[in-house]
Amino acid sequence: MTTNPPQRAERRMARFLGALALTAVLAAIITEAGVISSSGTATAKQPITRTDAGSFPISAAVSVPAGSDVVYLSGMTPSVADPNAPKGSIEAYGDTATQTVSVLNKIKEALAAQKLTMGDVVMMHVYLVGDPAHDGKMDFAGMMSGYTQFFGTADQPNKPARSTLQVAGLASPGLLVEIEVIAARAP
Repeated sequence: MTTNPPQRAERRMARFLGALALTAVLAAIITEAGVISSSGTATAKQPITRTDAGSFPISAAVSVPAGSDVVYLSGMTPSVADPNAPKGSIEAYGDTATQTVSVLNKIKEALAAQKLTMGDVVMMHVYLVGDPAHDGKMDFAGMMSGYTQFFGTADQPNKPARSTLQVAGLASPGLLVEIEVIAARAP
């Protein structure tokens, strides 16, 4: 039994429309599951993952998935804490703890301008100048007392991967702390 050409064309069209409908349903399911975005690009919805460093308030590693927005903040230094102190002195900027809090507050503001938070920081480099009050050695405990006000807290539990090192000096006299960060927002 042979069918006439119009019936064959109708069947082909019906199969095509059925396949098209099935494709649309599958695309909707995949998009809802987060495998493909509505723009059609692959966007596996993966979070930023952090590997804990035990009881120490940093991450041993942070993994940022492809497609994340990444923001690099230049190194920031503290604001003057005591305008009455001699210009360019440690007293003008404060001790390492005071300078750390000042810098992290500046970073917090810069991140907010990018619609990010301290919880989005994935990498941090901390540069500390040796403090004369500590025999020319960096005041790691002072830095940590400021740092732990912003990271690994009940309000903000995320911790970045971090390096902290002592440097010979920073751009201006009296500065003991400079911090740069990388922040990321997963897709």
